[in-house]
Amino acid sequence: MASKVKLVADSGSTKTEWCLMDGKERRTFFTQGLSPYFLTGLQIEELVRAELLSQLGDTIPDLVFFYGTGCGTEHNRNLVHKSLHAVWPHAKVEVNHDLMGAARALCGNKSGIVSILGTGSNSCYYDGKEIVKNNPGLGYILGDEGSGTFLGKKVVQYYLYQTFDDEMRFRFDQKFNVTQADILENVYRQPLPNRYLAAFTPFLAENRGHYMIENILEDGLNEFFFTHIYKYSESWTSPLHFTGSIAWHFRDILEELCQLYELQLGRILKNPMDGLSVYHEE
Repeated sequence: MASKVKLVADSGSTKTEWCLMDGKERRTFFTQGLSPYFLTGLQIEELVRAELLSQLGDTIPDLVFFYGTGCGTEHNRNLVHKSLHAVWPHAKVEVNHDLMGAARALCGNKSGIVSILGTGSNSCYYDGKEIVKNNPGLGYILGDEGSGTFLGKKVVQYYLYQTFDDEMRFRFDQKFNVTQADILENVYRQPLPNRYLAAFTPFLAENRGHYMIENILEDGLNEFFFTHIYKYSESWTSPLHFTGSIAWHFRDILEELCQLYELQLGRILKNPMDGLSVYHEE
């Protein structure tokens, strides 16, 4: 009997990674993010057809496992499910929050504190099967502490408030060549301002060692610990696992914070797909 073809998706606000698993063969594809907070069901369906189907060729999945940002509510899960089912009407489709994807990728069937630090941020306590506790993620306007959007906003604030010293202002101008009017237009008038703000975070990685850059990073990630990690009583007895671009690129600061607060650091994955493909293979 032929094995079923599986398609696993990990979707953030910025991009979606797709892993096609056909027996022992794995292929990876990318499309833009599919957040139901920013896209309608029809837009999600059209985007998948336009950006993914040509990459898949003639391969049709039997099982689709979709983990996405914004899929924490039943309404949004149903919206995404309907969109994907319209693309693959004969496939079994399962839609989960991206936090469940991170939990399965990082913990498998074991318990732990799971955090996503990417364009946005979120966290939970996972008991090995289910997400038992989830400190509310309030999005990029009210929350997303420690995320790329949160840190990028700090970079912009330092620049516009003229907090940066002359050296950092020069480096910022050289890299971005934007005016205050450009920034305010993109933040307040253009779509997807969270992605726009998160695009300033590479400036932090490129200027490590400067005390202002280190202050932004340490304060931003410490605020994530204070606002979220500390709210779980299990954080003092369970390993802390992280995934996402921010967690990966600034993992040295996460290590320092765990040492400072005497917390147990677990796994840090750049992409949840590294663990999700293993989880669904098993």
